[in-house]
Amino acid sequence: MTSVSHPLVARARHLADDLLAPHAERVDQEGVPAGHIDAVKRSGLLAVSAPEEYGGVPAAVARETAEILAGACCSTWFVQTQHHTPVATLAKSASPARDRLLGPLARGELLAGVAYAHLRAHPRAPVRAMRTRDGWRFEGTVPWFTGWGLNDVVLLAGVTESDEVLFAFTEARAQPGLRASPPMRLAALTAARTVSLELDGLWLPEEAVVLRQPYEEWAATDRLKTVNASPAVFGIAEAALALLDDATAGPFRARLSAVRAQAHALADQCAPHEHLEDRLALRTQSYAVLQAATTAAVVAGGGRAMSLAGKPQRLAREALFLMVQGQTKESRRAHLKALGSGLT
Repeated sequence: MTSVSHPLVARARHLADDLLAPHAERVDQEGVPAGHIDAVKRSGLLAVSAPEEYGGVPAAVARETAEILAGACCSTWFVQTQHHTPVATLAKSASPARDRLLGPLARGELLAGVAYAHLRAHPRAPVRAMRTRDGWRFEGTVPWFTGWGLNDVVLLAGVTESDEVLFAFTEARAQPGLRASPPMRLAALTAARTVSLELDGLWLPEEAVVLRQPYEEWAATDRLKTVNASPAVFGIAEAALALLDDATAGPFRARLSAVRAQAHALADQCAPHEHLEDRLALRTQSYAVLQAATTAAVVAGGGRAMSLAGKPQRLAREALFLMVQGQTKESRRAHLKALGSGLT
């Protein structure tokens, strides 16, 4: 079965066309509503990163559903995309939390969020995990947590005294030792309900832990995830090109298709640790196409594109957001180098 004919792709398109896209401008200004998340939960799309027996699908299908959702409503896509890392982490874990949470998460009974991007600030450790007699105590600040008020559980990470990363689940709510800031006002995706989390002695039991690993081992795997082009980039670019007439969109679409095909080929045909420089180069090329496509949509829209109710400027702001989402030191350097070379 190809990704085009997969049932989850059809469900993603139905969700995008009937619910997400028609309300995207309103959501951008007012916030992702619980009804959008309920619809995603019912769709089966929260299982894409799960093992096959839990509803998981091939990577090509997961990519295509992500493109569709992001192109329709990037804020809703961004809230639900947090869910897939906790599911994938549980799938590889032997923790008691796997039996307790993997099924409900894959079935869409629960939505998970993540609080681990701060690990990429190493050797700084914004969140510390300290051993207690019967569990772990977390101290520090999580700078970014997306989906507050929409997520049911959070996969929280800290760094131990022995320089290990430790991931554990807790409920996504205010509780002793966990306090959320007011929602952040951002240039893009304010609708995704992003907050910071203050951790002041949050205690979690040992059975909540799903991963404990030396930092360098975890970071080596994490870096492999951040060299690939994001499906959301292609989804937003396609949405922007749909606002142009066919003659204008043609050259942009040809370039977009070429970059997408090359990026997908490397992802599907090579091991994760192979062709890293090529993957990173294609990631930066995808940003260039995204920036060109969304800028073209703004130019074509004229003055109307500056209205907050207008689609072109929403897509342009979402494009800016995607350029820093999932960013590491390596990806930032590569992107800046590519931007600089384009000036000569």
